[in-house]
Amino acid sequence: MSNILSTEIKFLQGVGPKRAELLQKELGIFTFSDLLYFYPYKHIDRSKIYKISEINEDLPYIQIVGKILRFDESGVGRNKRLNAIFSDGSGSVELVWFKGIAWMAKWLKPNVEYLVFGKASRFGSRMSIAHPEMEEYLFGQEKIMGALQPVYSTTEKLKSNRISSKTILGLQQSLQSIIVGKLEETLPPYIIEQHKLMTLPEAMRNIHFPQSVILLRKAEHRLKFEELFYIQLGILLRQSVRQTRVNGHVFSKVGDMFNRFYHEKLPFPLTEAQKRVIREIRKDLGSGKQMNRLLQGDVGSGKTVVALMSMLIAVDNGYQACIMAPTEILAIQHYESIAALLEGLPVSVGLLTGSTRRSERNNLHKSLEAGELNILIGTHALLEDVVKFKNLGLTVIDEQQRFGVLQRAKLWEKNDDPPHILVMTATPIPRTLAMTLYGDLEVSVIDELPPGRKPVKTLHYTDLKRNVVFGKIREQIKAGRQVYVVYPLIKESEKMENLKDLQDGYESIVRAFPPPEYVTVVVHGQMKPEDKDFSMSLFVKGKAHIMVATTVIEVGVNVPNATVMVIESAERFGLSQLHQLRGRVGRGADESYCILMSQVKLSVDSRKRLETMVSTNDGFEIAEVDLKLRGPGDIEGTMQSGTPIELKLASLSTDSQLLQYARGVAKSILTTDPLLSNPQNIKLLQRLNEIAEAKNDLSRIS
Repeated sequence: MSNILSTEIKFLQGVGPKRAELLQKELGIFTFSDLLYFYPYKHIDRSKIYKISEINEDLPYIQIVGKILRFDESGVGRNKRLNAIFSDGSGSVELVWFKGIAWMAKWLKPNVEYLVFGKASRFGSRMSIAHPEMEEYLFGQEKIMGALQPVYSTTEKLKSNRISSKTILGLQQSLQSIIVGKLEETLPPYIIEQHKLMTLPEAMRNIHFPQSVILLRKAEHRLKFEELFYIQLGILLRQSVRQTRVNGHVFSKVGDMFNRFYHEKLPFPLTEAQKRVIREIRKDLGSGKQMNRLLQGDVGSGKTVVALMSMLIAVDNGYQACIMAPTEILAIQHYESIAALLEGLPVSVGLLTGSTRRSERNNLHKSLEAGELNILIGTHALLEDVVKFKNLGLTVIDEQQRFGVLQRAKLWEKNDDPPHILVMTATPIPRTLAMTLYGDLEVSVIDELPPGRKPVKTLHYTDLKRNVVFGKIREQIKAGRQVYVVYPLIKESEKMENLKDLQDGYESIVRAFPPPEYVTVVVHGQMKPEDKDFSMSLFVKGKAHIMVATTVIEVGVNVPNATVMVIESAERFGLSQLHQLRGRVGRGADESYCILMSQVKLSVDSRKRLETMVSTNDGFEIAEVDLKLRGPGDIEGTMQSGTPIELKLASLSTDSQLLQYARGVAKSILTTDPLLSNPQNIKLLQRLNEIAEAKNDLSRIS
């Protein structure tokens, strides 16, 4: 990248120290490079001139040519405004200013032709345009006619300091004049030639100042391709380095423990999807390379059994295995289910959490280090330095998105040679997001439910139908079943007044289902652990009919007898979370229901989410809709967690085909040059290093 692009933004003509500080704080623009890569979010066609008689408020923006007939000021103080009547002979429109009135009043001249640009709105019987852009027509005609005008994102603070989209456009013009002939290419010539891409200088010129729609589309294609290509190249290079340089433990046999479990202990036949995934894992474990595999599957699809059988392969080959879960509840659930499945087999299983007593902990540490403990299940407690394995061969990480990268990496260091890695998630990940966030992992999917499981029926009711919902709850409790009622908040919030809060909800549930006939318990994240555990245990043992909870139950509660999940204020939940909550029911053989409660009035996106939940149980279909509605940032928490570059122009939801194409290009390069050591690929390695350095530059954090 050209050295000129690292110049501080305050040195650009038209900026200076004060504006530089605002651009840094509001838009993250610190250097010439930051400004260059600050793309317009849309372009407006300024080539068409309307007659005033043609305009209406349905048009997004309009451009007209005419003269000021008259103008005057009205109002006082904050209500002061400047009004001008503007005509082109076919009709008239009112131009209105609420700010900069004194300056505009001096600048406006009657009987001079102006080019006016803005958004038309109707007030009463007259069309008006507030704060239009204006230029004298003869002066502005050559500059604007036929051009696609870029529009840049700004903030209220910038606007109040007179830094508008038009101001940023002016800064981009200044920058373009400086970098002409100095902008270095970021892709090797052979990639540009083979894939018929616009050069970087051409693309940058046409993204900010396009001369035609065709050139704008070519510029967008080039810049989007580059963003997606370098993401994929970085991810696949890490995978290539691991496969080339990192050896894995060779699990050469499937032995007695695996076979006895399979033939004697399996409580139900494996689905074809489970069998396929186990074959994929067995192939990895015997390859001599470190396995790094992501296992996706809906709640209840049988991921735990697949993980257990994988760990038994490790045990059969003389290695230890562990499972790390994000919560104590989930770790205990894994321990109890795995210990029950292995009963009668000579496989030792331990549980280590924050609540494990010191004496038990010391015994665990000793047996683990001596190699007497085959499988250890736990929470973050597994990461402690004192936890030492004799020969860790396989690490399973459940609900892996809840752990940080450094936390996961700490488990890999528990052995001299890194163990095989199996990460699991019950949150379906769209293909495009998986390729970007977990592109260096091989992916296995369990896309079948075990036999006998019935799909959960999902129903949507508004608050007006609450009596119908209470009737359904009574019906299920009478049949011996149990019910979850989930709220988004614990206490009422002033900012979200229309949300049902858990405390009010609990009181209304108890009024409708009074004790002692009905027993209702409460569970939320702010309870003391012992109180939470007591409520949970009452429900798990069937001694409570209804559990009123927040989303703390999203992961880690397995009650096959619970057949109803009522989600209050369902419009406030994301699709992924709704799908996770729905997975808490339908875990037995009985018909189960997920009831979505909402306000009567819903936004378009909220209605789409609820309609999606009612229409399908397919987690991957739901995840794709979620990606389109919310974008990857909301789904993952941070825009590009774990990726080597931030997406500024490309979109994972709308550019999926280009993403797959870019991944194919990256893969073909690494097939012939796995470590990017060929001279023609030196530029690629340099660019990846530049991106990594820019991403880790903490000096910019104020």
